[in-house]
Order: sequence, then C-alpha cells, then structure tokens
Amino acid sequence: MDAFFAAVEQRDTPQYRNQPVVVGGDPNARGVVSTCSYEARKYGIHSAMPASQAYRRCPHAIFLRPRFEAYREASDQIRNIFQQFSDKVEPLSLDEAYLDVTGNFDYQGSATRIAQAIKHRIAEETELTASAGVSYNKFLAKLASDVNKPNGLFLITPEQGPAFVEQLPIGRFHGIGKATEQKMRNLGIETGKDLKTFSIQVLQKYFGKSCEYYYQVARGIDNRPVVSERKRKSLGTETTFEKDIGDFDAMIDTLNQLAQNVWQKLNQNHLAARTLTIKVKFDNFEQITRRKTIDYSTIQLEHLSPLVKALLLKTNVGTRKVRLLGVCLSSLTDINPDGEQQIDLFEYDENPGIDPKY
Repeated sequence: MDAFFAAVEQRDTPQYRNQPVVVGGDPNARGVVSTCSYEARKYGIHSAMPASQAYRRCPHAIFLRPRFEAYREASDQIRNIFQQFSDKVEPLSLDEAYLDVTGNFDYQGSATRIAQAIKHRIAEETELTASAGVSYNKFLAKLASDVNKPNGLFLITPEQGPAFVEQLPIGRFHGIGKATEQKMRNLGIETGKDLKTFSIQVLQKYFGKSCEYYYQVARGIDNRPVVSERKRKSLGTETTFEKDIGDFDAMIDTLNQLAQNVWQKLNQNHLAARTLTIKVKFDNFEQITRRKTIDYSTIQLEHLSPLVKALLLKTNVGTRKVRLLGVCLSSLTDINPDGEQQIDLFEYDENPGIDPKY
C-alpha cells in the first residue's frame, strides 16, 4: 500500500487530501514518524524520523496520532480482496503481503494482469492505492513493488532478474540493514554485481548463516515459498519517555507494567513463553537487550517481576539515563483451551544473537 496510514487519514478526512500529513508522535514531545504522505515526503520527511525533526522541516504539516483500528479495518478489506485471487497469501504487515498466483488461471494466467486487477479492486473498494511488484520469486517481487511508487506496477521477468540485481545498489537489497550495508561497503561491495563476485565461503566468514541468502539473491535466486500462515515467534511492547529517566524504581515499575500487558496478550492468544527479554535504549540512542530463558517450564505471571528486576540489574541503568524501555516474551508454545500446554515438537532456533522484534 502507498503511504498506508497517511492515505487512510486523507481518505477519511477530505481536508487532509493533497496536504503534508504526518502520522506519528507529537512534534512537541517524544515520538517518531510512523508514516507520512507523499506531499510530506517532498520536504525530506520519512518514517522513523523524530517527529520534532519532521516539524522543523515542515512546520505546516498536519501531525496526527495513529488510529490503528481504522488501519486494521482497511487492512482486513485488502486481505479479503487478496483471498479472492489466491489462497496463498503471506502478510508481512498491515499494508504489505506476498501472493503466489501460480495456480490462478484467470486473466489469461498473467500475473501482471492479476496484479492490475487487484490494484483496481483495492482502489474501487477502499479508495486507496497500492503498488505491485511482479516477478518469479519473493526477493525480486519485493524490489519491483518499490520501483514505480505510488500507484505503480513493475515486472521483472526471469530473463531480466540477474541483470536487475547486478545493477542494484546494495542498500536497496531487501534483508540488508544499515549495519550490514556498511560492512559490505567496507569489503568493496557497492552493487549486486560486486556481491556476486564473493564466494559463499568468504560470505560465510563475514556474514555467518546469512551467507547463503546473500549468495543466492545476488544471482536473482530466492526459493522461499509464500507461507500462508506463519507461527508467531514473540510478543512484545515498548514505551518511549517524554523525558529521559534515571530512577531505577521508576524503570522497574514501567517494565513490570509492560510485562503484564504482554502477558495479557499472551493469554488472549492462548500462548505460553519460556524467554523474557528487556530492551533498554539510553539517552545517546545506544540500545541493549538482556534475556532469560526458563529451561524446563514456562514463565508464570509471578515470575515476571523478579525476572525483570534481575535483567535490569545486568545493565548500567543506574549510571545512565534511559529514553526507551521494552519487554518481549518469546520461545512461545500453544496452550489448549482447557489450559494444557501443547508442546512444540518442531521448535525453531531462536538465534539468541539477534534482538527480537518488538
């Protein structure tokens, strides 16, 4: 979807149309831009930018608090449309999804015509615009979806795939973040063509288990299937303070409240957890996590407070001020409606070296 949250706001409130709209934090307080309209992007505003900075760039912008219920409602409409074209739909977020249309023989079996039909149906039923990427694998389809935004459609054929990847700047590769991008640049990797010159052995030396993914996508290869239902790996929440705090007891109270909120979500989803992680972002934006896994049982409500305190004591929060705190419960297992835990026989590797997403 194109500037999804902002587009919903502009649709629902006509006076916001053709205006720079910023959905996110209050510019006079802490918070970051969640989404902004294309009119706001002309001023250099983008997602994850501090709201105060966005205000300095465009003081006349319309700053709005998110209305997640409205966004979920629109997202549900869009997913219902997807289901009319394929039963293989893998949502990535409220506003993005992969569709495998291999089995759809309507529209002369053309994925491009199917994408056009989906875009038309979305515009007709929701008054919102979407951009589509059409290709023979997920990696290239994702890249293609960003080429002609907004309201665009771009096709990458099997014949075009390898050459398209070769000319692509490494920072535009889906799955390569800022830190990995810089690491690659330090190795002289600026484009897909550069990445293609590295053997899988050398990539493994520098990038570990991600080496095979980088090696394959540099050649336009991505064999990941579209997964219709994805098992949830974690539940979490976080809060950013209006002013940095340094009081240890206040941090404990905040983390305990966050932990209880996550616990309630866990119960609502009939899940149990074995791992508790706390996230701390200091006043200089340095971020750390601390975690504890219970080996032979699941975390109970009475475990939360002592675990939170023990983990926080493993940081140096007493000597530094904090701007953000977060809590995550992971290593999840299902609980049957009668309250019995259902053991996960195919437990995944959580890769403890990677921070969980909140």
